[in-house]
Formats: sequence, C-alpha cells, structure tokens
Amino acid sequence: MSRFPNPIRGVILLIGLALARIGLVAPERVRRTTDLSWPRIVTGVARMSKNAVDVAMVGIAIGPAAIAGVGLASAYWGIAFALGGGFAAGTIALVSQRYGANAFDELGQAVRSSLLVVVAATIPVMLAFVFLPTELVGLINNEAEAITFGAVYLQIVGFAVPFAGVNLIGSRIYIGVDDAWTPMLVRAGGAISNIVFSALFIFGFDLGVAGAAYGTLLANVLVTVAFTVGVVTGRLPGAGELPVTVDLTGSYVDWPTMRQIVEIGLPVVGRSMVWTVANFPMLAIVGMFGAPVLAAYVISRRIWGIMNTPGWGFGLASSSLVGQELGSGNERTAEAYGREIVLFSVATYVVAAAVVAVFAEPIVLGFVGSRADPSFSTAVTLVYVSCFAVIAQGVSGASAGPLDASGDTTWPFLSQALGMFAFSIPVAYLGATTELAYWGLYLSFVAETTVPAALNYYRFSTGKWKLVSRKFRPGSAVADD
Repeated sequence: MSRFPNPIRGVILLIGLALARIGLVAPERVRRTTDLSWPRIVTGVARMSKNAVDVAMVGIAIGPAAIAGVGLASAYWGIAFALGGGFAAGTIALVSQRYGANAFDELGQAVRSSLLVVVAATIPVMLAFVFLPTELVGLINNEAEAITFGAVYLQIVGFAVPFAGVNLIGSRIYIGVDDAWTPMLVRAGGAISNIVFSALFIFGFDLGVAGAAYGTLLANVLVTVAFTVGVVTGRLPGAGELPVTVDLTGSYVDWPTMRQIVEIGLPVVGRSMVWTVANFPMLAIVGMFGAPVLAAYVISRRIWGIMNTPGWGFGLASSSLVGQELGSGNERTAEAYGREIVLFSVATYVVAAAVVAVFAEPIVLGFVGSRADPSFSTAVTLVYVSCFAVIAQGVSGASAGPLDASGDTTWPFLSQALGMFAFSIPVAYLGATTELAYWGLYLSFVAETTVPAALNYYRFSTGKWKLVSRKFRPGSAVADD
C-alpha cells in the first residue's frame, strides 16, 4: 500500500510497533492496520487543513466577520457529510463483507444502490441551501454582517452537496476492498486543489467568501469525476490498476440491498447529525460569550478537526478489517482486530495531541496574525483543552469501527447523542449563563468525547455486535478460528 516514503505512515507504524514490542498488539495486525489507515489519515489532514486554510484566508482577506460567517455556514455544510458518510457506512459494511466472501456480483449492486440512496438524500438539502441561505444562517446568529457572509458561502457550496455525498461512497468502496491508497490520492488531491482554487478566487479574483465557496464546489466536482473514472475503468493515472470495477449501467433499484444500506446507514447518519445538529445551539451559546470568543471557538474547532484525523483512518480500517473477517466467518480474529486498533488509535492520538499542545500559540497566530487580537488567548486555551479532550476520541471512533462493520450502528449513534445533548451542550449553556463561565466550554469539550468513548467501548466489549453481523453477511457460516 505504501508506494512512496511517507512520514505519517512512518510515525504511525513506529507507534504500532512500539505497542507490539510490549505485547499489546500483534505485529502483523499493526502492519495491515497501518497500511489501510495512513492514507485515510493523510486524506483527513489534507481536508481538515483545507478547512482551516479557508478560514485563515477569509480572515486575512476580510476579517473576523468573515470567519464567523464561514463558521456559521459550515454548520449546515456538515449535513452533506453526515448524510454521505452515514449511508457510506452501509456501503463499507456490505462491500467489505462481500469482498471477504468473494461475492463480487453482490458487491456491484451494493455500490449502485448506495449511490442512489445518497443522491436521493442529498438533493433536497442542496435545494434548501441554494434557495434559503439567508434564512438558514439567520436562525443561529443575529449579526447582519456574519449572516451576509455565511449566506453567500452556503448558497454556493449548496451545489456541491450531492457531489460530496457521492465522493464519500467512492471512498468507502475502495477502503472496503483493502485499498486506502486510491481514496487518499483522489480526496487529498481534491483538498489540495481546493486550497489552490480558493486562494486564486479569494486573492486573485477578489471574490472573498464566495471565492472560498467556489473552490470547494469545483474541487468536489473534480473528485466525483475521478472516482467515477476509477470505478468504471478500473484504473486511474497515478494509482494504476484498481482492485475493483463496477458496472454503473446495471440496476440501481434493489430493495433488499437498499433496505440494508438504510438500516445500517441511518443510525450512522444520526450519529453524524448529532454533531451537525448540536453545532447550531453550540454556536448560539458560544455567541453569548461575545464575538471574540466565537471566533476563538471556530479556530479551535478547525484545529480540533486536524487532530481528530487519526480517527478517520483507524475507524475505517477497523470497519474494513473487522468486516472482512466477519464476512469470512472469523469472529475471533475480528474481535482481536477491533480491540488492538483501539489501543493503536489511542496511542496515536496521544502523540498528535502532544505535538499540537507544544505549538498551540504559533498555530493560533496563523489565524489571527497578532497576539493582541482579542480572540488569541481564548483560542490558545481552547486548543489546550482540545488536546486533552480529543484523546478520548481515539477510543470512541475505533470502538465504533467494529460496530459499524457488523451493522450494529444504533449504539454509537445513541452514545454520541447522549454525550452532546445530555452533557456537552447543557454544560456549555451553564458556562454562558452562570459563574461557571469559560469552564463550561472547557468541560463541554471533554464531555463531547468521553461519554461516547465509554459507551462505545462497553458495547464492543460485550461482543453482541458479532451476533448482529450475522444477518448482514452474504453467507451464514461462522468460524471460531
């Protein structure tokens, strides 16, 4: 899988082999997990860096109101990824299990039906963003300038919503068949092109916030074209021969397959929507602290997003590897993969958080430009808190991987909802309305990750997910290894 020397792969492998040296994980599983996870982590770093750069560029070009506007619009843009990523969980579960069982005809049907489901789900969202941008942004903030910037951004990126959903399906197809290189190449390339397009439109054509939105739209279209070519022809420039081809002219409507995709995917959509929906009251609550704190919060969430990218790799690697073992009936090996990937994930998060904590101040300066900026000190503190809180995400995301692979997706959804709506948001509100003050924000960050981490790992430890998986497998044979 590693086709050129990559420092991220090297660091991840080093962490895994250190764990293997002390007997916590098996070396062969470390290598297989590393090969499948590191391209996805690179993709995540590229995409989250793109989001951070967009905020930094509009902040430099226009000012704090533009940062706030993009932050408000991004809350809605997250719906595209909640829908696409949610139904793509059904894709990776069905594709990985069929790949493990060599049921390739069923694999193609799973892909086509996934595309139909995600397009049908995202078209209405696109229409809402395009025709009601001002009304939507105005629901969560009353600052006229921020609403104007946010509406401009949201209306343009609205056209990209179906493309973003399709791109997530394309990514999961390859990860489900043990190829994380291709989606990394395509989606990281898309993120880099997004940065280039945005810089050109913002600074070259003086389009401001609209330039950032046009960059996002164009990049998503290009990624969709690349995935389509790869799936149909079985090859891509730079990627060579690909492990699977799909006939996109075949039947899309297959009710049993679509029901399975929806059954697996809806709870994952709900889980993703928890943060997306929770983001609206959170932004409103943080706005009660004042504009500098809102800007600091948006900055810290962008940095959080970059720190959280190991979860992209380990969660999907766990889903794919566990799903393949389940598909071939090897439940004991599937459990071993799930348990060891959790340990691997947590160790990687600790390293990432430590690096960000050391460089927190210069990182924040990249957004605000000066220590005198009223949001600087608050942003730095929120980054430090994020470094602590994000470690639990290593448990939460990696524990959810086996549950997603098995089709047991309701539990992670409920755990995320409980963490956000029963703990994180209420604590933040207490901070905004009582003497708890900023400590409310700090504690909300911690609650957001620790509650789902505890509940997801508990569910994984019970082993019930293995029983759930049996109704989604292409065959019924179950081995004990």
